[in-house]
Amino acid sequence: MTVVRTADVAVVGLGGLGSAAAYWLARRRVSVVGFEQFELGHIRGASHDHSRIIRRSYHTPEYVRLAALAYDAWRAVEAESRQRMITITGGVDLFPANAAIDHRTYTASLDAERVPYEWIDGAEIRRRWPAFAGGSLVTDDVMGVYSPQTGIVPAGQGTRVMQELALARGAMLHGNRPVRAIRPVDGEVDIVTDDGVTRVGSVVITADAWTNRVLSDLDLRIPLAVLKEQVSYFSQANLAPFAVGRFPVWIWMDDPSFYGFPVFGDMTAVKGAEDCGGREVDPDTRTFDADAEMESRLGTFMHGLTGGSWATPRTTTCLYTLTSDRDFVLDRLPGYPQVSIALGAAHGFKFASWFGRTLAGLACGEDAGPELAPFAFTRDSLHQLIDRAAWMV
Repeated sequence: MTVVRTADVAVVGLGGLGSAAAYWLARRRVSVVGFEQFELGHIRGASHDHSRIIRRSYHTPEYVRLAALAYDAWRAVEAESRQRMITITGGVDLFPANAAIDHRTYTASLDAERVPYEWIDGAEIRRRWPAFAGGSLVTDDVMGVYSPQTGIVPAGQGTRVMQELALARGAMLHGNRPVRAIRPVDGEVDIVTDDGVTRVGSVVITADAWTNRVLSDLDLRIPLAVLKEQVSYFSQANLAPFAVGRFPVWIWMDDPSFYGFPVFGDMTAVKGAEDCGGREVDPDTRTFDADAEMESRLGTFMHGLTGGSWATPRTTTCLYTLTSDRDFVLDRLPGYPQVSIALGAAHGFKFASWFGRTLAGLACGEDAGPELAPFAFTRDSLHQLIDRAAWMV
């Protein structure tokens, strides 16, 4: 095949993280070409549908600190696109008595970074958000970390906007163009597709559930679990108590862990989901059918949380690609400084624009900052056997 040099940097995988990388590279006036194996905006991965949580409350000071950078990076997208990327709702992390997740990791991390929050009991939670008073779960001994900065970022819209901004700045983004091989050559990289070979100075891998397939060309691998997860949209006659401003983003910090949203955007429904409740699947053969057992489990929980008569939900599926420690991967590959990689570990979309900005720097030869040390490809915890207990954070 003829080798054609068409760009300085290639991006393999154009979901949220890859689209962000293409955008931030284009902002630097770097010539960039992107390859997506499916159509742009597809629903087979993790960057589609309606909404994702963005929050400062996290279980380590490092993540709390990075979340501030995530807000900043999304604001840059807002400024250029003139579209809202962050809707502030406030959020409450709900800890029942003897919760599986230790609230002290959250409060200590927020304290360390001097991020404001409130520690409130069940009675105060029900007073502030009367919708919780309709159910049986938020009892007086349930405690909550209320974070006023919590909000929502739009998943499908955010990915699409970053693609549009990248294209407007000259990026070449190709849908339905699977990458067949990545071959480092003389400090550069050949990207092999069915249309030929493209040589670039460096490459960014943001392939999520298909990461190990891409890494196999480099004789590298990460222990990963790909789960088929789902979210459900619940409606009832009176949704006024669940509007933004009257109902928060919430997370139930126990095992199983659930999370949900107020009515947002064009959806006349509230959204709820179980975290890490799905079965392991092959991303190429997974189905898109709802798991009835998960749907029932979530429906029972939603009734316990808020009461009311929720209609049969509409459910949609997505993929979680989880690392052994549930921490991100964001690094240059060992032995291949011209190849960078990123994985969001099933909580990365809120950070997507920050990922893109950081990946653009790595691809352009900048040194990795100390904030990336926990996400190194060579860290021991990344290469341990998968243990679901590590995902309870």
